Amino acid sequence: MDRPSIIWSNKAKIKLFKILEFYAERNKSNSFSIKLYQRINKEIRKLRDHPNIGINTDSEMIKALIVDNYLIYYEFTNEYIVIHTIWNSRQNPENLKIT
Repeated sequence: MDRPSIIWSNKAKIKLFKILEFYAERNKSNSFSIKLYQRINKEIRKLRDHPNIGINTDSEMIKALIVDNYLIYYEFTNEYIVIHTIWNSRQNPENLKIT
C-alpha cells in the first residue's frame, strides 16, 4: 500500500511562513526558524505511517498534531493528508478557524 501524500492548504502555508518569519525577525537569525521548520516537517511526515496519532477535535474528520507550542490541524484519507492550519496554542482559542 502506498503512503498518503501530504498536501498543505494555502492557509497552512501562510501560517507557517508567518510563524517562521516572526522568529527570524525576533531573533535576528534564521537558526531557530530553520530548526522549527525541520521539527514540524519531521512530525508531519510521521503522519504518513501513523495518521491517527493526532488528538480528536470537535470535527469528526479533523485531528490535531501537537508539536511544541503548535497544533497542526489535519485530516486524512488513504491517499492524502491535508494540513489545514497551524495554531500557536498560546493564542486566544476563540480566534481559531480551522478551515
